[in-house]
Amino acid sequence: MIGERVRQGRAGAAAYAGALSLVVLALTGAMGLALHQPWLFPSLGPTVMLFFESPEQPASWPRNALIGHAVGLLVGVACFYALGLSGQPPAPVGGLTPGYLVAGALSVALTTVVLTLLKTPHPPAGATTLIVSLGILTEPIQLLAMTGAIVLVTLAGGR
Repeated sequence: MIGERVRQGRAGAAAYAGALSLVVLALTGAMGLALHQPWLFPSLGPTVMLFFESPEQPASWPRNALIGHAVGLLVGVACFYALGLSGQPPAPVGGLTPGYLVAGALSVALTTVVLTLLKTPHPPAGATTLIVSLGILTEPIQLLAMTGAIVLVTLAGGR
């Protein structure tokens, strides 16, 4: 009897988390389709999963999501431009060069340091900083779209 209630509770929680993840990411993707901009990108998946799978964890707090992704974006941009990677094809297209290797590793390290100092853990920010520092999304309009998507996902999914 107790085992049955635990299974139903777990199944219900899983269905809830899955359904809300679907809705929030579909909403974000629809915005991207409407605006012809990359409003759906890899680090939003883990953010949404944190919101709905473990909302009690500090990494799931909306404040931490917003600060984490903002730091990741800024650090990614700083590393990308500081290492002179503008004008080069993104790492997934042109291959991993020494410059991209340094930009990627440094951007994650710096993002980790800043978020640790601020006591605002949000591991998906590590993916955000890599997306930028590896040249995948770097144009101002793309960075603005990423910012809008982060805010939308946090408003729609954060507690």
